[in-house]
Amino acid sequence: MASDSRSASRLNVRRLSPPHDDLAGVDAYVRQHPGATPYHRSAWLKAVNEGYKHSGTILAAFDDTDDIVGVLPLCHLALPLGRPALISQPYCDLGGPLANNASVAQALIEEAKRLASDVKASSLSLRLAGPALDIELKHVDAGMQKVSMLCELPHCSETLFKSYKPKLRSQIRKAEKNGLSGEVRQDPEAVEAFYHVFAANMRRLGSPVHALRWFSALHSHYGADMVVGLVYCDGVVVGAGVVLLNGKRASIPWASTLAEYNHLAPNMLLYWTLLSYVCDRGITLFDFGRSTPGEGTYRFKKQWGAVPHELNWLDILNEGTKTSAKSRYSVAAQKLRALVEVIWRRLPLPVANRFGPLIRKYISL
Repeated sequence: MASDSRSASRLNVRRLSPPHDDLAGVDAYVRQHPGATPYHRSAWLKAVNEGYKHSGTILAAFDDTDDIVGVLPLCHLALPLGRPALISQPYCDLGGPLANNASVAQALIEEAKRLASDVKASSLSLRLAGPALDIELKHVDAGMQKVSMLCELPHCSETLFKSYKPKLRSQIRKAEKNGLSGEVRQDPEAVEAFYHVFAANMRRLGSPVHALRWFSALHSHYGADMVVGLVYCDGVVVGAGVVLLNGKRASIPWASTLAEYNHLAPNMLLYWTLLSYVCDRGITLFDFGRSTPGEGTYRFKKQWGAVPHELNWLDILNEGTKTSAKSRYSVAAQKLRALVEVIWRRLPLPVANRFGPLIRKYISL
């Protein structure tokens, strides 16, 4: 049973709990909605709860015939010694309401405000998609807001490969000539192989790593809609990435390579392996994730055909002010972050893997 419901303008907005309520109707709505991402699926909140013990609520709007006409997933991100934050969604770039029209979306937001009041939330953050942007790199503002990099895909991988510039095609072939090979898998052992590369890369970057149990929970709840790309060198996994699917859209929230093998171009083969796989599977939109215009990751994604789109991250409880989608930080915060990264890089990998998830669960990005 749903824990609460409200009625307004012939809408019935119900609060559903991922661990307890039947969410088949919610997921069916998300699969067919043109603006949906894999992060809108109930699987994301289920994995958040299983991996990190944060609870979640999915607001579902029903019309007078009891059909779902809108959904808004919200994570209750519990913070140590503080009030929870409501976020749609944590650990990813996009969330926010999916609805048949603007009035339904607003009804979901109003109910989210009531929920925030009921749980005494410190904030109500929505990570919304925006329009495509026309960005000239030579005119990029150093403090510009991060953008979402999206790429439309053709009907088959052969057409996709032919669309690339000769330089990109040669980089893909270079990786293969260097003796690398790639494949896409969906078994639990592939998730563990990905994690080995991912954890080593996060320690190198000086960033606390996600828990392996988080990725195992994603694998459990997404099933066939989670794929893992692996790149090998002499039988060793040297590059790996996770892709989540929803309808005609694919998103790659995590990808890593082992630094000592980067001269062999494993990242080029990794992305091509995943892009060709999803393209031949009928995916028409590939989400490369967020980047800061002008930086290396932005140029890397752009060469594959990705187009920058606006990211609107809003704190609804504070009059819609923009939050941490911006790349501007105070000088003091930058210095502190740099110091933490230096210390983290020096930790033994088993130590970083042990304590990283204890910190990472409270970092919403």
